[in-house]
Amino acid sequence: MRKRFILSVLLIGFLAPINLITGQEVQKSKQKPNIVFVMTDDQGMGDLACTGNPYVKTPNIDQFYSDAIRLSNYHVGTTCAPTRSSIMSGRHCNRVNVYHTIAGRSILFEDEVILPQVLARNGYTNAMFGKWHLGDNYPYRPEDRGFQEVVRLGGGGVGQAPDYWMNDYFDDTYWHNGVEQKYEGYCTDVFFSEALNFIEENKDKPFFCYIATNAPHSPYNLPEEYYDQYQGKKFEKLDPRLRRFYGMITNIDDNFKKLEEKLDELHLTDNTILIFTTDNGTSAGASTYNAGLKGGKGSQYDGGHRVPFFIRWPNGELTGGKDIEKLAAHYDLLPTFVDLLGLDFNPVKPLDGKSLKPLLKEENPQWANRILYMDTQREQNLIKYKKYTVMDDNWRLVDGNELYEMDNDRGENKNVIDAHPEVAARLAEGYERWWQSFMDDGVDEKYAYIKVGSPYENPTKICSHDMIIGRYCPVWHQNGAITGEQAGGSWKIEFVADGDYRISLRRFPRESGLAINEIFPAQEKRVELDKTAPAGVKNDFTEARLYVAGITKSLEIKEGQDEVTFTIKVPAGKYDMEARLIDEANRIHPAYYVYIEKL
Repeated sequence: MRKRFILSVLLIGFLAPINLITGQEVQKSKQKPNIVFVMTDDQGMGDLACTGNPYVKTPNIDQFYSDAIRLSNYHVGTTCAPTRSSIMSGRHCNRVNVYHTIAGRSILFEDEVILPQVLARNGYTNAMFGKWHLGDNYPYRPEDRGFQEVVRLGGGGVGQAPDYWMNDYFDDTYWHNGVEQKYEGYCTDVFFSEALNFIEENKDKPFFCYIATNAPHSPYNLPEEYYDQYQGKKFEKLDPRLRRFYGMITNIDDNFKKLEEKLDELHLTDNTILIFTTDNGTSAGASTYNAGLKGGKGSQYDGGHRVPFFIRWPNGELTGGKDIEKLAAHYDLLPTFVDLLGLDFNPVKPLDGKSLKPLLKEENPQWANRILYMDTQREQNLIKYKKYTVMDDNWRLVDGNELYEMDNDRGENKNVIDAHPEVAARLAEGYERWWQSFMDDGVDEKYAYIKVGSPYENPTKICSHDMIIGRYCPVWHQNGAITGEQAGGSWKIEFVADGDYRISLRRFPRESGLAINEIFPAQEKRVELDKTAPAGVKNDFTEARLYVAGITKSLEIKEGQDEVTFTIKVPAGKYDMEARLIDEANRIHPAYYVYIEKL
């Protein structure tokens, strides 16, 4: 009896670690999958070797493509910010104030519930690295909207007005959780490196890692080793800037390999949803190779908005290199994640997207032929019939007077509207209903107000990139401040509390160290740089004017002065604010940078 008791104890002692390990494995298998979402900038359907490009070198993404589920009829916005807004919100960009990339119309409405917020409420730790382009001030920044770790550039690209002064892709300063921080290395390398650190630090809990590179968006700056890869006889007929563009893509490909290796090293590959996609059609490659599509970035034809989308999740049986040809769109992603992951989410506003889970998971899904809509607005206010397409699985109605049958005419070359008037009428009727839904929402009368005087951002730095257009186009790039470009307009500002505010008007941002009338010097040209900033010539600003909350102020600009400051008492409220620099000829220019601080 005693022997059996001892044997039982020994067996229990021996089996306990096994049971413990088995329990840990069961627990791990039940853990929600991680999500790593890689989206590049301005890379079209034809800018990968796996989609047929004979020049670009993308061996690692090609390998991923061979094992991933591919949405081959996946559509996004035709430019940067609109796509990002729909991915985040599950709603069309025209509904959420993001139908431009500048002019206050690239700021995602505060009351939209977006993907990282949904994930955070369901136990995910979220991070984003790279390009946000949905608002650079409170309450629109990624750290205000569900991301716990953020390293990002400003605006829609390196060198644009909201970005840190004179960033050029190398050794730049980015915003780390709202604080300016200098990094060493090439921008894409930095964003992937920071992402890998985040993944390692959060490997034991569900995470969402959003890597949104600014590459290969122009300017086409790249490390010299990638520039060198596209020299030689094979590439001599290519435009020099296209070679740079392809070099940037190859750098992304090398970083994608490092990402996959890190997931393998941490044993996370099987339970990670890994996605590779892009934000709009190609900005450089359409005339060389475009996967048979017509148009590029900004185009209402498929080449402007039909882009790669590859997804792999081994534990979810999303592997095998299969194409899904049904029509899908960027605003389908949020409801798809909710459905795939079983997330708790009840939309406050109706979504435009629908879950793609049946297409991803079922062998023969019941999937109706749906109608989708894309347009290119890039205006201060929405304009009906502006550069649009109406799509179903096989047809494209473009601008109301062109009809293409995609099964037989992928390149949209033969207009068959006269032969199929009933198809055109059906799609046109859908467009009318779609457009009316925006008018019913009143979206054209709404604005996103930048909030100032908040403890979450004080002082607040704003710039001409986000001005609501007046008589001229907004100055959206740092070069506009250098050359003294003219513009008129106002900012939508909400002062969140009564109080005294210090408002400083500048031509150049504080980190530049430049005075208002200082001449910006010519920049050194390097092999790595596609373009350099222009030399400044303008130095005749004489007066600074401020208009806000019924208050008008004016001061002379003195020699060597870097900013003109007004201290005023402002009651809480929403206002249109104008800040101007006036030159000797009484011409109006914006204060390209304005700092607002609650005292």
